[in-house]
Amino acid sequence: MQTYRAPVEDFRFILHDVLKVDNYRNLPSFEELAPDLISAIFQEGAKFCEEQLLPLNASADAEGCRYEDGEVKTPSGFKEAYETYIQGGWTGLASDPEYGGQGLPRVIAGCIGEMMMSANLSFSTYPGLSTGAVEAIHNHGSEQQKTTYLPNLISGKWGGTMNLTEPHCGTDLGLMRTKAEPQSDDTYSITGTKIFITSGEHDLTENIVHLVLAKVPGGPPGIRGVSLFIVPKFLVTDGDALGERNGVRCGSIEHKMGINGSATCVMNYEDATGYLLGGEHKGMRAMFTMMNAARLAVGIQGLALSETAYQSAAAYAKERRQGRALSGAKEPDEAADPIIVHPDIRRMLMSMRAFNEGARALAMWVGLHLDFSTVHPDERTRQDSEDLVALLTPVIKAYFTDYGFEAVNMGLQCFGGAGYIQETGMEQLVRDARISQVYEGANGIQALDLVGRKLPAHMGRSLRQFFHPVDQFIQKHAGDEDMRPYVAPLAKSFGRLQQATLWIGEQGLSDPDQAAAAASDYLRLMGLVALGFMWARIVETARQKLDEDVDNREFYEAKLVTGRFFMERMLPDTSSLLSKLTSGAANVMALDAAAF
Repeated sequence: MQTYRAPVEDFRFILHDVLKVDNYRNLPSFEELAPDLISAIFQEGAKFCEEQLLPLNASADAEGCRYEDGEVKTPSGFKEAYETYIQGGWTGLASDPEYGGQGLPRVIAGCIGEMMMSANLSFSTYPGLSTGAVEAIHNHGSEQQKTTYLPNLISGKWGGTMNLTEPHCGTDLGLMRTKAEPQSDDTYSITGTKIFITSGEHDLTENIVHLVLAKVPGGPPGIRGVSLFIVPKFLVTDGDALGERNGVRCGSIEHKMGINGSATCVMNYEDATGYLLGGEHKGMRAMFTMMNAARLAVGIQGLALSETAYQSAAAYAKERRQGRALSGAKEPDEAADPIIVHPDIRRMLMSMRAFNEGARALAMWVGLHLDFSTVHPDERTRQDSEDLVALLTPVIKAYFTDYGFEAVNMGLQCFGGAGYIQETGMEQLVRDARISQVYEGANGIQALDLVGRKLPAHMGRSLRQFFHPVDQFIQKHAGDEDMRPYVAPLAKSFGRLQQATLWIGEQGLSDPDQAAAAASDYLRLMGLVALGFMWARIVETARQKLDEDVDNREFYEAKLVTGRFFMERMLPDTSSLLSKLTSGAANVMALDAAAF
């Protein structure tokens, strides 16, 4: 049985003490964000996730979704849990109040999202896709489209999807064949097939609003000719009344390695009525609004499952008895010591814990800047925050999911053979975590996006938004002996990141293969430095709190110990990553294709 308790204390510590969110009460959406309100939101969210969603996780995995003649039935308990979810107002937490949302900062919604994913990743995919649809329509839709679709999407009465992939093309969307024929009434007739569509069909909502990429005949070739369309399952008549069934059907659902409670659908469009979202041939701009939000959310999936794996493994390690501590029996009155006494079990648990707490801080820092990029009154601040989010989005998506998968495997390893057995729930976490490295752009694509687009964009402007605060922090604490164990490793690793960046800039200009071969190692290097930066900030804050909060010393002392572990055991990997990526592309590309 999986163990999960929402890390509410950690959320509060990062928000109030590390990020000092209370300083931003003058900003839109932050005005009413008092500590008591945040605590109430987190406590209620934790209660829902722990009591409603977690108990359904294993049973939903075993039961899966059922496909019956074009209709999809979600696992037992999902409909009741979803009704509780929408009644609690969780669907519109960070959405525009004009359309029924609560207008809270996205960083708060992100914390609730992590809780949901930790408790039941499959369930979280249904409202998660709706949130992305809301983002796209809110940013690119006409006033009529916003009025028609946003209130019911935000309330959870309707669901949303995004339809990109086709049977013959995945990432290379310029090859898509789905067509959108203009009609005399300003609608479009959509025909084609989309695959791997999360929540494409289900029984949780009365309507599903599909956002579909398609090509208008006569448009530019490739990706420049792609447009985005709103294609509802049921057409909407006056107000929000549902009309006739649209020409979209679920052809089948996929039988997958994991997230079995999430419906992954093949969607067939036959003369379906679609409504242009944004301008013709500008579909990717609108879709990227949804995709970027989804990529950040997928990154959190890696963290979320790692948290559940850690808590489950730690609980098991304190109970399971096997052998004696090498330094002498710790519990001589028992037949054996608990396995948590063994250094290798501690190594795995500490690695998971250090990743989880550092990654959570990084995700919340980026989430805060995602809010700043839209609500801050200063134009320069909005631009700076937008640049930082753009730079770190592929890092969060790829690094969090890559290491998250390593972490759930370590969690299973702590269980030994029992972890391979279904009843412990650990093998489900491994299966569920694996998809996050693949969808919303496979992690190799994220690495290429980082080195090929984000680094050179605007003459390195985005990179400066990350490099400058790291450098300033290092300079600020250069003479602080108490911080030296944390700042010195960060400074060395930051220097390696700077070397790697310069190498990619120089080599990639003359040979794109050099940059491409280095991309994945470079992304991981940046991810480690980013976590190192957050751990240094966490430790700085924890040291201050030790002098102020005598009632919670254990919590802050644990931060110092875990931060030290990260700096000494995990951050040094930046050295090998630098060596690997600067070895060049020759060792990657030398073998003739026929030899594989």
